[in-house]
Amino acid sequence: MRNESGRSLIEIIGVLAITAVMTASAVGIYNSIRHNQKNTIAAAELRELAKNTKLLMEMRGDYSGVSVDYLVKAGALKSPNPPIGKSWSVNVGVDVTSFSIDLVGLSRGECEFFATALPNWASDMFVNGYRVEDSVNCFASSENNISFVVR
Repeated sequence: MRNESGRSLIEIIGVLAITAVMTASAVGIYNSIRHNQKNTIAAAELRELAKNTKLLMEMRGDYSGVSVDYLVKAGALKSPNPPIGKSWSVNVGVDVTSFSIDLVGLSRGECEFFATALPNWASDMFVNGYRVEDSVNCFASSENNISFVVR
């Protein structure tokens, strides 16, 4: 009489399939958490930038001359690199009593994250050139632009 031990090929394939499904789920959850964390950190950096710019420039009474380079040299920004997206800029408003933080090259997910609600530090927000009111106009491509106007 033979005594057999070990696992059959079907059992091994079943274990591998279950492991693959669990790994795929874990990777998906990790990527989702990572993207949310990246967006949250970028939102915090933008809030700090707006606060620091207001503190730095309000003493002068206007925002003329404000730019990313100026803010880096003045110490209001640590780096000229954008917190999110491909590029960014800080521009003085037409009336020189406001400025805008413009983010360029956002993915659709990033655009939707920022466009869901007007941050309390911004007085207005534009997505791809349109004021955010009832609907969000984010493109499916990675060419979304958002402008936060601060007064």
